[in-house]
Amino acid sequence: MSTSSSTDFGSSRRAALALGAGAALTLALPLGGSAYASTPGSEDIGARLRELEARHSARLGVYAHDVRAGRTITYRAGERFPMCSLFKTLAVAAVLRDLDHDGTFLARRIRYTEAYVRRSGWSPVTGKSENLAHGMTVSTLCDATLRFSDNTAANLLLRELGGPTAVTRFARSVGDRTTRLDRWEPELNSAEPSRETDTTTPRAIGRTYGRLVLGGALAPRDRERLTGWMLGNTTSVERFRKGLPADWALADKTGGGRYGTNNDAGVTWPPDGGPIVLAVMTTRDAEDAPPVDALVAEAASAVAAELRSR
Repeated sequence: MSTSSSTDFGSSRRAALALGAGAALTLALPLGGSAYASTPGSEDIGARLRELEARHSARLGVYAHDVRAGRTITYRAGERFPMCSLFKTLAVAAVLRDLDHDGTFLARRIRYTEAYVRRSGWSPVTGKSENLAHGMTVSTLCDATLRFSDNTAANLLLRELGGPTAVTRFARSVGDRTTRLDRWEPELNSAEPSRETDTTTPRAIGRTYGRLVLGGALAPRDRERLTGWMLGNTTSVERFRKGLPADWALADKTGGGRYGTNNDAGVTWPPDGGPIVLAVMTTRDAEDAPPVDALVAEAASAVAAELRSR
């Protein structure tokens, strides 16, 4: 993995914000259902992804689309995987599009109880004493939801939207017929292999993230806000951020749950082009199986190398 100075990365981050606010994603993305790499001549990447699955004893799903080059790689991209916290990007996008029209809703202060935090599970921001005492604005809840994957913040946003099924409706409204959310945090992370609720596919979530960050699903100002929060994500250090070159700007969201479920999805900008829409989803057989960050990182690294090699 290459390295870069913080100044170089800051420049990449600013460029990514500009691209996220102005670029238009080609929505006629390939829909082929092949289980292996779909780009002609990329048989080696299919073999590499199969090897990663076998080595880590996991099921792996990948969707990657290089917008500039028009090249796509898929691997189990049409299979359902538990979504886990990947829903949080859609929830924040729905708040921006449907509830906030002039900034006043983002400035609204939401109060909640310590018991609500305990029920929600992972809450590194909403659980702070000063936030429990004074509440948080909707804007800071969006920030906590995307940058720190705070469950209480996400549940509070879902409450404002009208519940988990609002995320499903939002997905349908942007052309995603697959992604669905049915439960709240943390129950939605149970991730049973046979469950269809609270699931998506790598192709569906990848395309939806692409529409949100690069396309016309959001107004330019809202798209820039969403992209900025995703560029500040703190939870992918051992996943996409580890697998991609350090000088590639990255706007992403992670998720994880039972059965070793471990996901990452977003958009990355190489310094010499891009953007690349990328979704990697993984599960394992045993309910108590630990997630494997290395599988997500290595899959992202392999796909990025393949896309940029031609």
